Amino acid sequence: MPVYEYAHTDASCPLGVEFEITQPIREEPFKVCPQCGQPVQRLISRTFISVPQSNSDLKNLGFTKLVKRDTGVYENVTRSGQESRYMEAGKPETIPDLTRKIED
Repeated sequence: MPVYEYAHTDASCPLGVEFEITQPIREEPFKVCPQCGQPVQRLISRTFISVPQSNSDLKNLGFTKLVKRDTGVYENVTRSGQESRYMEAGKPETIPDLTRKIED
């Protein structure tokens, strides 16, 4: 069953100003709070979908992932071709070549 978020429109109650409640998807939204009887409004909730990506997936998608290894030193774990394995502060020749990864 989905979890819906509601907010009291006038006053709060023991459930709080905003509260979550599990209810069947086919059930009509509450017009009043089931706890105190005050008017409520159902909120639109943000959704979050997380799909973990491996370093090789990121590389194939054209991303560059730098992992900090020391002060001013980052490892390019998605390097390709002639790119340097480490990017070091103050050494522009170690910066990843993004022009090869960016296409119009």
